[in-house]
Amino acid sequence: MTSPPAVRRRTKVDKFEDRRRELADAALLALADLGYARTSLRTIAEHTKFSHGLLHYYFDDKVELITYCVRRYKEACVQRYEGGVGSADTPSDLAAACADGLAAALEEAPLMHRLWYDLRTQSMFEEAFRADVAEIDEGLQDMIWRNVAAYADLAGAEPNCSPPQAYALFDGLFQQALLGHLSGRDTALDDFRRAVRELFPRLAG
Repeated sequence: MTSPPAVRRRTKVDKFEDRRRELADAALLALADLGYARTSLRTIAEHTKFSHGLLHYYFDDKVELITYCVRRYKEACVQRYEGGVGSADTPSDLAAACADGLAAALEEAPLMHRLWYDLRTQSMFEEAFRADVAEIDEGLQDMIWRNVAAYADLAGAEPNCSPPQAYALFDGLFQQALLGHLSGRDTALDDFRRAVRELFPRLAG
């Protein structure tokens, strides 16, 4: 007995998406190592077990592949990070959990975060990136704002900044820490944790 057409179509879509995820995961190391400017689908294929033709079948070009990869990683990163701060029940605990979560995310995959900043910079030149970068940025801003609002609530205060302002401050600290970590500065992560913990009280009062 054959399955209804709708079921067959859904299965094909699921398999296609599973394959795209598999290819993207394999491409991440090459992308993170080489960056945007030095990669093409052919270069990525040379750094994976997959052929150039197969990559081109599932992704139109490197813009689509890179955006897909970074979006996939950032979504996973946000989920892991938010899971670590949800149990905090005092302002200081939340600030510490946030600092530890962000530092752990940075330490876990610095090259992937470097690729994200590369992609965000390229969006100023590549129009094809802009909508996806803006959507990812919005998700990260929402994540930061939820924690700032939660900190203020635990402290019995109100945020004294806007969501874009809070995001700009946290993102600036993160990027500075990333640069320090990549350059081999031993105190980069500890400095970052301290800066994040100290930033929270300044944003609620």
